[in-house]
Amino acid sequence: MKKRTVSLFLTTAMAAALLAGCGSSSSGTASSTASTAASTASTEAAAAASTTAEAADTTATEAASTEEIPGGRVYLLNFKPETDEAWQDLAQKYNDLGGNVTVLTAADGQYATTLQSEMAKSAAPTIFNIGSSTDAQTWDDYTYDLKDTDLYNHVSDHSLDVVYNGKVAGIANCYECYGIIYNKTILDAYCKLDGAKVTSVDDIKDFDTLKAVADDINSRVDDLNAALAGTAFDGTVTEAFASAGLDDGSSWRFSGHLANMPLYYEFKDDGVEDPTQGEATIKGTYLDNFKNVWDMYVSDSAADKATLASGSYNAEEELGMGEAVFYQNGDWEYSALTNADNGYLVTADDLDMMPIYFGVDDANEGLCVGTENHWSINAKCSQDEIDASLAFLNWVITSDEGRDAIDNTMGLSAPFDTFTGDYAPTNPFSAKASELASAGKTSVAWAFNATPNVDDWRKGVVSALTAYTDGSGDWDAVKTAFVDGWNDQWKLAHESN
Repeated sequence: MKKRTVSLFLTTAMAAALLAGCGSSSSGTASSTASTAASTASTEAAAAASTTAEAADTTATEAASTEEIPGGRVYLLNFKPETDEAWQDLAQKYNDLGGNVTVLTAADGQYATTLQSEMAKSAAPTIFNIGSSTDAQTWDDYTYDLKDTDLYNHVSDHSLDVVYNGKVAGIANCYECYGIIYNKTILDAYCKLDGAKVTSVDDIKDFDTLKAVADDINSRVDDLNAALAGTAFDGTVTEAFASAGLDDGSSWRFSGHLANMPLYYEFKDDGVEDPTQGEATIKGTYLDNFKNVWDMYVSDSAADKATLASGSYNAEEELGMGEAVFYQNGDWEYSALTNADNGYLVTADDLDMMPIYFGVDDANEGLCVGTENHWSINAKCSQDEIDASLAFLNWVITSDEGRDAIDNTMGLSAPFDTFTGDYAPTNPFSAKASELASAGKTSVAWAFNATPNVDDWRKGVVSALTAYTDGSGDWDAVKTAFVDGWNDQWKLAHESN
């Protein structure tokens, strides 16, 4: 299950060229949800047939009857390819109850172009995804205000909402976290070696300690393998860190997720209230810290620095087969790492996650927590389509079928008050984020969501980072791509405002 952070940003000119889809536009204000009408109909029917005790006890989480489901057209354009099968199954279940839902999943890395194309059609998506306030700006005319809906009222963490132009343009349908995944079984074995830099993983609380441990592991692979004799990881270890691939399938982990760290701390210094909205110019205050972490990743790995952009490495497999001890990635990897069909040696008991210690505020740092996944409703659709779309999403987050699909099948953590008890998040990496937050650590916001013209900016950073790493370039070029590239792309992205 590879997670690729994909920009949904389209230029204002491109957005302006789109046709007003859905066949009609609605200038009126929609009812908060279609359940209001359904409730009225249910009350009238009950009065005619005399209400029974069982009907009085019916809750919102029970399966809706066909009378409660609006028949308006619903078209969901799904952002996450790995969840396609689950969404198709949910749509079928809802349609069996009387719904009219179609789901289309965009190809990996193609959501922005697919959304542009589909929105230009008369039967446009009624539900789509935005990733940030930048996307909300681009699609401002198409985002329905979700503030007075049942969906909004079920949100348990409104800090994840996308608010733009005075309206709630998007509601997070999941939250995710990332950091450094590690094999605690192998790390525990290292801690027992003579001369180990730490005696427990709990001693790793800052960048300097993490680097000392990684350096030592990478230089003592044979000793570590000897200590693992007779275990599932007998002779498997080859490196401290999994390969830091700079090909298109992996580079987002560094041009996006690792780059988030210097952006986040610089935005904090500059008093930016919401780091996910960013600022027009950056200085690169913490790029030396970025360099320190990157150098650790590539030096304490078995991967050849000269071939990181070749696409020949599989970091997930390296961690999964016990070759690597550490692997920078997110909670979306848990399902793949523990899927028996993948043939990995690691099990759920072997896995844990720690922050990307950055050498800035390590004592207070938690995991990086945020989302690029926000449901938006197409405001240009008819009122019937808007109401039907809201009703479908409300069914997804309240029904047993919907909650089971999101929690268990998709493996996502959903920020709604309906996900409790049997539907509380089961992903241990997500649980770690909550554990650290409860211990007073500060979750690192996804500042990279503010990246202007993200594909172009990241391309420049990756190119410079590749040259620096293989020896054909220097670090100053990385700084230039990072800082000047950001400032230039911001002007291009916002020049019409």
